[in-house]
Amino acid sequence: MSAGNNQKDSGESVIQIRRCACVVKGGRRFSFAALVVTGERNGRAGYGYGKAKEVPLAVEKATKASNRSMKPYCIVDGTIPHQVLGQYRASRILLLPAKPGTGVIAGECVRNVLEAVGVTDILSKSYGSTNPLNLVKATFDALSQLQTRDQVERLRGVSLS
Repeated sequence: MSAGNNQKDSGESVIQIRRCACVVKGGRRFSFAALVVTGERNGRAGYGYGKAKEVPLAVEKATKASNRSMKPYCIVDGTIPHQVLGQYRASRILLLPAKPGTGVIAGECVRNVLEAVGVTDILSKSYGSTNPLNLVKATFDALSQLQTRDQVERLRGVSLS
């Protein structure tokens, strides 16, 4: 069950809510899991996964986890500085920089992550598994690989001109 574009002013987005049933003597006992992405839309974002007996509690736990996991990512003029391939288990995501005015060309899960980070122009292609949790983790893996020209120059000790 996907919740979709449930964005608030704080940059919180519920990506997915899952229901799990445990069959007991009196019937079924349900529990819920929520996947949430939060971001400040200025280069900082994180994701969280929370489980509870009720949906609001699961979303609250996931939101707390996503706020704890927020990290800065490299964004240049509303896009990414270079092409990057992120991977998590069977999911792979290719992110390509785009010119201003292109918009965010991505699937629902990846779009929510990129908008939370603050990317406005990007192209993406996902390969393999389309599991939302794996796609979100693969997208954050790709974002963590990004480096600016200045960072590469300092790392290599040369001037790239």
